[in-house]
Amino acid sequence: MSESGEFAVAGLREPAEAGFGRPFWCSYCANALMMTAVSLLFVYADFVRSLGGDEEQLGRIVGVGMIGGIVMRFAQGVGIDRFGPRSIWLTSTAIYVGSCLMHLTITRVDTPAVYLLRIVYQSSLAGFFGASIAYVAGRAPVARMAEVIGTLGTSGFVGMMLGTTLGRYIIGDGTGGRARIDALFLSSATCASLAFAFSVAATRGHVHPRLSRRGPPLWWLIRRYNPGLVLIMSVATGMGLNLPTVFLRPYMADLMLAGGVMFFFNLYPPIAFATRLTMRRVPDLWGIKPMIALGLVGLVIGILLFLPVRTTTDLIWPAIFLGVAHASLFPAVVAGGTGTFPGRWRGTGTTYVLAMFDIGTFIGSPLTGELIAYAERHDLPKWPLTFSTIAGLLTLCGLIYFGFSRKTPKRRGS
Repeated sequence: MSESGEFAVAGLREPAEAGFGRPFWCSYCANALMMTAVSLLFVYADFVRSLGGDEEQLGRIVGVGMIGGIVMRFAQGVGIDRFGPRSIWLTSTAIYVGSCLMHLTITRVDTPAVYLLRIVYQSSLAGFFGASIAYVAGRAPVARMAEVIGTLGTSGFVGMMLGTTLGRYIIGDGTGGRARIDALFLSSATCASLAFAFSVAATRGHVHPRLSRRGPPLWWLIRRYNPGLVLIMSVATGMGLNLPTVFLRPYMADLMLAGGVMFFFNLYPPIAFATRLTMRRVPDLWGIKPMIALGLVGLVIGILLFLPVRTTTDLIWPAIFLGVAHASLFPAVVAGGTGTFPGRWRGTGTTYVLAMFDIGTFIGSPLTGELIAYAERHDLPKWPLTFSTIAGLLTLCGLIYFGFSRKTPKRRGS
């Protein structure tokens, strides 16, 4: 962003207020389609189970996969700033399609190929969403960044609704075997291919300004513009929001609620969507911290509300609280962490903050799997132990953040 508040987008000088426009809405469609692709695989637990795996192995596979996402975040931040978001965006989408198709060749869970493919899968997702968010955020003035990111985020809720509904239709009652699971991966690859087309449209004509000199080292940028303790909330958000996308399926299986996953994900996205639209200007009016506080409280309560679930309709309450949490936390944390970086290094800042979300998943998924396995080995109530432990860790993160961060990090000039 120049000092006059204008952006070089599509080779033109556009006013900073042009955060919404054709590129934004094409990006919106691309994100919705990619999230549809991802949501189709919320039943990844069924894939692991079809290979003879259990919840402990599921947690390990997802956790190891996040290594790729974390590494990709840092590499892509430099790539976005140097080469532009378009190349990272399109390449990542193509890799995602390939990773889905390669899953069709996996026949055993006790092979490195499962872990390697999960790493590739997560790396491609990190590249896609990191580049798309950086591209959209780069077109918006800093003061409206949370609003633009939040509006873009509603595309994810649309995709989540479509993906879980379509996924439930494909997987059926779970008795279709490997053929149904393979159909999910094929459908996911198809949705991602459509997302590729919209990504091309979103970035058509985009001209990324070449840096006049080689940029400073990554570590220097992070040290210079580090947003502080808001990063701990990025980790907590990744840990908490990832929980139902991975472990809700086996939890519903234990409760013998076959339609529970679809019911939950038919409620969760529209609640989050409505909350996001209703509160899109709140960060500008009230600041980042109140949004983070609201989101954290909703996240902790939502996870604990899984404990009294006995029927499918009982999932209404965790869906409400987690939907509000998602809609509040994600844009607030991303804006709070990214806004400290100047415009020319916005790609690095965005991907740095998103890497913290991945670290939360990297910690949370294996920990959840280990908690379940520990409870089973010692005849303890596995789900109460799991949900209460995760909720306690999230609460601890919140206490650290609100207890030791004096104020929202100051945004630096671009």
